[in-house]
Amino acid sequence: MHSPVFSPRPLIILLLSTLLMTTSLSGCASMNSWFGVGGEEVQVPAESLAIKGMEAYNVGNYSAALKHFDEILNNYPFSPEAMLAGLKAADCNYFMGNYAEALVLYKKFEEQYPNNEAIPYALYQMAMCSYQQIDTIDRDTSGATKSIREFTRLIKAFPDSPYTAEARARIRAAKEFLVNHEYLVVEFYLRTNKHLDAKTRLNYLINTYPDASVTPKAKTLLAKLESGEKMRFDLSSWFSGLVKLPDWHLFSSEKAAEQPLPAR
Repeated sequence: MHSPVFSPRPLIILLLSTLLMTTSLSGCASMNSWFGVGGEEVQVPAESLAIKGMEAYNVGNYSAALKHFDEILNNYPFSPEAMLAGLKAADCNYFMGNYAEALVLYKKFEEQYPNNEAIPYALYQMAMCSYQQIDTIDRDTSGATKSIREFTRLIKAFPDSPYTAEARARIRAAKEFLVNHEYLVVEFYLRTNKHLDAKTRLNYLINTYPDASVTPKAKTLLAKLESGEKMRFDLSSWFSGLVKLPDWHLFSSEKAAEQPLPAR
């Protein structure tokens, strides 16, 4: 008597039935993952992500580029492409106006790659994150003070970098912004008849910013106040045109860097 021949068909049917029951409970994604299709997404290689990211970045599609760079940082943090992704993710945030996020990423890049040749650029961009947030002179001045500090750090660390000349010009522009803010405070004191406070502020302005474009006018105004001359002249003529950050290009030449601009 022959032994019955074993057929695998019932077992296959049982396994498929079990799989279908499991799928009905956990959803289609689980079934797909059994077969390796549509479950966990297949990771795109870091090199391909870097190429796609740069393609989007080079045409100004910073949002799409950032997604690719973030994917590299999240999935391939120790890959050769991670260094590029870290810097370009910072750049994408910067160009999208996300200055706080960009600043964090530039600082992280500096910490992770302190000897990289792109460090001068990262320092420059850190300063620019604050510089871009400088508002009108009647508002918060922290953007100007922070950018001056960061630009100065760049110049001291890398005095011969390609960004040094522009950093110096932007420092002068930011200082002009700060001195104009001080001058606006003087106007407030004069309009509220606080002449002693106005003179104190003018002395501070003149001593702190001797080369600012508004300093000659501040000296003349201080002389009028100290002579006891009554303020019968139109104040608006003394404080006109001081609204926002001046164009840094006005300070970009070496001659401009050495000489104060003419008073407005």
